[in-house]
Amino acid sequence: MNSPATEVVRLLTVRAETLAVAESLTGGLVAAEITAAPGASKAFRGSVTAYATELKQQLLGVDATLLAERGAVDPQVAAQMAAGVRKALGAAWGIATTGVAGPVEQDGKPVGTVYVAISGPPSQLPDGEKVLSLRLNGDRAEIRMESVRSVLALLLQELAGEQTGNERAQDTERNGGF
Repeated sequence: MNSPATEVVRLLTVRAETLAVAESLTGGLVAAEITAAPGASKAFRGSVTAYATELKQQLLGVDATLLAERGAVDPQVAAQMAAGVRKALGAAWGIATTGVAGPVEQDGKPVGTVYVAISGPPSQLPDGEKVLSLRLNGDRAEIRMESVRSVLALLLQELAGEQTGNERAQDTERNGGF
């Protein structure tokens, strides 16, 4: 079976759509996973690793008041990061990660608190965005890797659910199937 990143790239390519990534706690791991997939250049626009809180506002357009009131680890921040990177890099889809990998809490949020988000075309994602709240266990590396898996799974679920019968047929033909 293909990796989630490979499947995301495949579905985006079939749909002639693109992806942009905004990362905080994952520090570039999502982009690395996507670019490791064959054919990534057909679908991947780029990424912004906004590790510092002020960069989330400056580069991704996250609301400064929201950041001041709730901190960087918040579901609305994740949603705004995904929408912001989608707009900034001109992609059909944006995904984002923000959270606390540890070893200590941040902004009053315990280690393992993570939010992953996707932003997409309203015609394909009715509310324009989807956010998943996670409470992860493990060490710093495990939390970061599970965050990568989770954001890719969230996007994959949306892309696979949206693929029409005609797109599936075209993709099957391209891969030599019936």
